[in-house]
Amino acid sequence: MKLIALGLISALALAGCTTVEYNGPGIEPIPGSITYNGQPRTKLTKSPIGSTFPHNFIDQYGRQVEETYIIRPDRTLAIAHRQYRPINIFGRD
Repeated sequence: MKLIALGLISALALAGCTTVEYNGPGIEPIPGSITYNGQPRTKLTKSPIGSTFPHNFIDQYGRQVEETYIIRPDRTLAIAHRQYRPINIFGRD
């Protein structure tokens, strides 16, 4: 029984070590997105493939947007997630 439990724990630990690869088209860029006018000219050569990073901006309608980018194997960026933050009309957080 202990051997089976150890095997399951090891399998779960190894499954957590896999790298994330994103080959999908991503979300369509909007004004303010890093990739709105095409891919950036500089390549992210030091960042690991599959790593993600956030980007926050205000869109053309005045909404706060939070995007998450992922670095593809060819070093281009894809928008993996976009979230619109609610507008705070009272000026308090």
